[in-house]
Amino acid sequence: MNGNTVTVVGNITDDPELRFTAGGQAMARFTLAVNRRWMDRTNNEWQEETSFFDCTCWREQAENAAESLKKGTRVLVSGRLRQRRWETPEGDKRSMIGIEVDEVGPSLRWATASVERNARKGDEFAAGSGTGSGGGRGPGYDSPPDEEPF
Repeated sequence: MNGNTVTVVGNITDDPELRFTAGGQAMARFTLAVNRRWMDRTNNEWQEETSFFDCTCWREQAENAAESLKKGTRVLVSGRLRQRRWETPEGDKRSMIGIEVDEVGPSLRWATASVERNARKGDEFAAGSGTGSGGGRGPGYDSPPDEEPF
């Protein structure tokens, strides 16, 4: 099993941006603000620190995220950490930690959500018959084919 899995809870800082690759593959990006708050026992004052993570979704999940999520939404994100490195035009080296999203969903701690299953070609379950063949997942899906999404 890959030891590079992370789950974070935070707020989306801006509406997800949906793009398509030259090959037509959907990709959505959003930034997640994750707050940490603790009591500093030396002066009995609350301290707060915020970390920002660039999150990337692909394929149907990207389209669903762009349609369902918006700025301020509190979400749970599970995925793989990825470090991106680059050099500025001035020659300064930069890096950023991001998350390649495997799963994303709304936090129900302070909100409610309504879930609708998307109908997909060849997916009888989404049409309401109560049967299905693994949720209409396409090639490249990592879970076993007999696993139902919900």
